[in-house]
Amino acid sequence: MELDMSGQSPFERFNTAPAASGLYDPARDKDACGLAMVATLRGTPGHDIIETALNALRNLEHRGAVGSDAGTGDGAGIITQLPDLFFRSVVDFDLPAQGSYGAGLVFLGLEDDSRNFEASFSKLAAVRGLKLLGTRVVPTNPDVLGDLARDAMPQIIQVFVSPSNELSTDDLERELYFLRKSSERELSVYHPSLSARTIVYKGMVTTLQLEPFFPDLSDAKFESKLALVHSRFSTNTFPSWPLAHPFRMIAHNGEINTVKGNRNWMKAESLVFLLQT
Repeated sequence: MELDMSGQSPFERFNTAPAASGLYDPARDKDACGLAMVATLRGTPGHDIIETALNALRNLEHRGAVGSDAGTGDGAGIITQLPDLFFRSVVDFDLPAQGSYGAGLVFLGLEDDSRNFEASFSKLAAVRGLKLLGTRVVPTNPDVLGDLARDAMPQIIQVFVSPSNELSTDDLERELYFLRKSSERELSVYHPSLSARTIVYKGMVTTLQLEPFFPDLSDAKFESKLALVHSRFSTNTFPSWPLAHPFRMIAHNGEINTVKGNRNWMKAESLVFLLQT
């Protein structure tokens, strides 16, 4: 089937939230969450960092809400360094040296044809001087999910991208950013991350479900020097797969302003931006 090119937001595609109705307006949604971070000073990555972070996440169960089906979480996730050793053990194509390629998860609609996505994504990558090395279907265990999370669950694949010509890691990171933004805007998919440095595993899961849902996280070759985990507690917000944290650079803890409030602050500051340019 063809990709959904309607321009519908991934935040609308991969959730079961209702539209604004009566006294309910999603523009007034707020969150209050929990997080933890683990890092090592020894200078070498290890799977123990992942294990410790996931254990911390499980202990944040009280900082995550659960839906009426008693199995759908508001969202949980983890961000780590790119697990180069693990990737080399699970892909069937060659990877460049660490720091010379980027990788990340992609949320596709169940109706989307992954081959069509790969062709379209490759064209977008070429515009940025990048090439798609290959893709991988991310192993998942939907049986651990609640009904609502399973109903909204996307296809989850991984993409691996390298520069057509030699780039520094900083330059590659910048091009991957532009590629991710183009892909989300033009293909109506969602990238939890696309980076040469870090990767995000997240979803509409509880803190206890994240690891069993993503068996990758249990692999001893999945190593990192640091990990940040997040448990989402939306006080009056409907969950979705993309709204789970961590986001690509941040994860927040505590009450945040409404989406409407943030947009108004940006509008208020827009004149400052114009004057600075």
